[in-house]
Amino acid sequence: MLADSDTRWKWGALTAHRIAPGGRLDGFLLRGRATPTVRQLAEVGVRPDALREVTGTEFVHAVDRDRYDVVVLACVGGAVQAMLHGLAATWRGRPRRPVVVTGYVGVVYEKLADGLLLRHGADLVLANSRHDAERFRAVYEGAGAPADGVTECALPFLGGARYAGRPPGRPYTLAFAAQPSVPDRKEDRMYLLERAARHARRHPDREVLIKLRSKPGEHTTHIEELPYQKLAVRLPGGLPPNCRPVYGHMGEVLDRTDLLVTVSSTAALEALHRGVPTAVLTDLGIREPLGNHHFLGSGCLASWDQLDAGHLPVPDPAWTARQGVAPDGTYEHAFDTARERVAELAARPVLPPLAPYYTARTAPGYLPGVLARHGLDPTGRPLPGRAAPGRPESALARLTRGALRDAARSAYRHGVQRVAPVIRRLGEL
Repeated sequence: MLADSDTRWKWGALTAHRIAPGGRLDGFLLRGRATPTVRQLAEVGVRPDALREVTGTEFVHAVDRDRYDVVVLACVGGAVQAMLHGLAATWRGRPRRPVVVTGYVGVVYEKLADGLLLRHGADLVLANSRHDAERFRAVYEGAGAPADGVTECALPFLGGARYAGRPPGRPYTLAFAAQPSVPDRKEDRMYLLERAARHARRHPDREVLIKLRSKPGEHTTHIEELPYQKLAVRLPGGLPPNCRPVYGHMGEVLDRTDLLVTVSSTAALEALHRGVPTAVLTDLGIREPLGNHHFLGSGCLASWDQLDAGHLPVPDPAWTARQGVAPDGTYEHAFDTARERVAELAARPVLPPLAPYYTARTAPGYLPGVLARHGLDPTGRPLPGRAAPGRPESALARLTRGALRDAARSAYRHGVQRVAPVIRRLGEL
């Protein structure tokens, strides 16, 4: 399984266990700015049998077609497309190859066509709901691309105990699921933080948790320019005693949550699956860049004013059913079809070559740039100087390269979180 960030590691590792329960899991981390830390990997609760950090070219040469039965690509669309072309080139002329699976980490609310066509070519493109499966097939069929690989399942990390109300002795708990890049404006993020603090002051008998994705210095799928930890220091009056940031596994936070509040986090689907009252905020508008438009018709849209007054949204069961949220107990069968398709394909003596929609003929002005970002030429072969190393590195070489890589990541993060905001402010003068 190849992943390029913390959330995609979570999706990929859990998906691998859903479609191949009991199988060996070899984890590969695609080297980049969002490579997860040991803590982030452990938080998922899946321990791989082997773990290795690789470049794209190293990965395509590391996937032994005789050793692996299934390859799960849990990456951003461009990386998936590059790996598909790289693997196709490496396996060319060989009838035996692994089954290749890919999909999306959560709610698909932007770049639908772009992301889907970049994932085309995998044997299975997993859709997390009936709603997504219908949209995915429509995009592929509209482009004239085969859509038979689209397979309906569900998010692999749904689960946990069904919400049964607040137990005696525990304070009523509201959890605000923050997102690294939604919203992206400082004013909007300060507003959300201030409203969470105001709710805590208005209800001193309640506990308000600010659920954060990462600790300072950690890498996430999206670089967080304005971490809530830093914004909290600037909040007039600070956070009240009954309002505090928390980290860790989302499921553990939901175990003690009576109301989940978010702008558009996938945590909303986790909460709905468990029957936890869920509010998707409308304070900043219902807008595509925020992703909360995805929840139109859900019954979960609400404002902080309404929540302050005691309103509890009631989800629409027809909407949740179409979104792969199954509080009725049918979730355990959500991966049956994907599991059967993988098993059937893996049992074939010969599989056809991987055939992505994007080729030098269909996208000659787009595909070469996508592949080049991952060290591959337009044919899927390594660019000069980017081939996988022919012999193992020495310990000193590994340490040196690791130190340089960590320094580069820190410099990138510093530039995004410190330098870029200053430049933007100067440009507004």
